[in-house]
Amino acid sequence: MPEGHTIHRLAQDHLERFGGRPVRASSPQGKFSDSAALLDGRVLDGADAHGKHLFLGFRDTGWVHIHLGLFGKLGFGTTPAPPPTDTVRLRLVGEDHYADLRGPTTCALLTEPEKQAIHDRLGPDPLRAGDDPDRAWRRIARSRTTIAALLMDQKVIAGVGNVYRAEVLFRHGIDPYRAGRDLTAGEWTALWDDLVELMREGVRLNRIDTVRPEHTPEAMGRPPRVDDHGGEVYVYRRANLPCHLCGTEIRTADLAARNLFWCPTCQRR
Repeated sequence: MPEGHTIHRLAQDHLERFGGRPVRASSPQGKFSDSAALLDGRVLDGADAHGKHLFLGFRDTGWVHIHLGLFGKLGFGTTPAPPPTDTVRLRLVGEDHYADLRGPTTCALLTEPEKQAIHDRLGPDPLRAGDDPDRAWRRIARSRTTIAALLMDQKVIAGVGNVYRAEVLFRHGIDPYRAGRDLTAGEWTALWDDLVELMREGVRLNRIDTVRPEHTPEAMGRPPRVDDHGGEVYVYRRANLPCHLCGTEIRTADLAARNLFWCPTCQRR
């Protein structure tokens, strides 16, 4: 499932390609046809992201709410657009670009109050200016749940997925099985600030890189990572490989329905 930096990048990409101009909207698959007809010819004048939720705003019509889920894809191309396949839930076509949405968990036309209701149920997002990390801390500080599970709970903190969860805990030497209430306020502040920086870089580069400059392949004289996920990481998808810092074998286990990765030496309780 795409993590929050991807969704914020998609919001930027839509504004760059279609913002302030009318677009043609259609639903070749047919599941969004009625709403697409309402959007057709309207101006796309806003794009918003909160966690893993993308919102496209159309003047006097509403917001298209998109959640890609595990299988959704959103891709762009230049016009003239080729004939769409029957798997395209929503196609937007502007003067120079088009966008095709396939296989989302959610694609729905919302009113402003309906959009706000989604924001209200999500936790603070490290990529949303002004979101308050203390909202998340108040829940974490009294929770017996592991910090690894809390970081994946979108009601606690929005946008963090499996990669950022594993990597930010490693970067701060925090055992993923520590209860939230066992963290200090200082540790939480450091985690949040690091997520803000890492995820902003994720938006800029459109990929996840979490290793510090002194731990890059060039700095350490090691081979670069080869993985379809891309990006240089410390522990994510590195089960049974040696830790870049201490050489201990990286462990993996199931936690919160996802594979957790950590170094038992660098992340002691």
